[in-house]
Amino acid sequence: MSQGKVYIVLYTVYHHVHKLAVEVERGLKASGVQAQMFQVQETLPEEVLKKIGALPKPDIPVIRPEQLVEPDGIMFGIPTRFGIVPSQMKAMLDGTGALWAKGALHGKFAGTFFSTGSPKGGQEATAMSLLPFFTHQGIRYVPFGPKSPHLSNMEKVLGGSYWGAGTLQRPEVMPEELEMAYEQGKDFGELISTYAAGKKAKSNL
Repeated sequence: MSQGKVYIVLYTVYHHVHKLAVEVERGLKASGVQAQMFQVQETLPEEVLKKIGALPKPDIPVIRPEQLVEPDGIMFGIPTRFGIVPSQMKAMLDGTGALWAKGALHGKFAGTFFSTGSPKGGQEATAMSLLPFFTHQGIRYVPFGPKSPHLSNMEKVLGGSYWGAGTLQRPEVMPEELEMAYEQGKDFGELISTYAAGKKAKSNL
């Protein structure tokens, strides 16, 4: 029986983040937790999406802010917009005011993974830009840390950092980046599984 539940909440235009999310989800499920993927509502007009060559949205449900209370943990998949979270993700987070007023997200866990246009395009800053939201909501941030040997790879230009798995805006996501996403999902899932089991055991005392 699965222990714990994790939602993957993402925004994607060219599917780089979605490809990472698929591996994060695989890692989560390998750890034994329940995992479900969502995307945030698009706010750009259709004509703008066409002009920038956006790909069709993944066939996954659009999350409502009130659904964030359901899982034990949330993995946020975020492309960068000038080194911070894009407005589409920010709009969803800004819709959690009622949850904040009730302390409904306090004590939940969160992790981040991301995509940027270049190695210096905000791989860490994008993740950092979510910390004020986590802090105000009382959400416990879980970094990836030095979990993967690919983070020390000096032979290839790869996305990812101690803050989370990552990729760069190129035609394909690198295999090493997908491996990091899987490993991050598995690591996060193991934490959630342990937390959920402990919470259940405490309730039985």
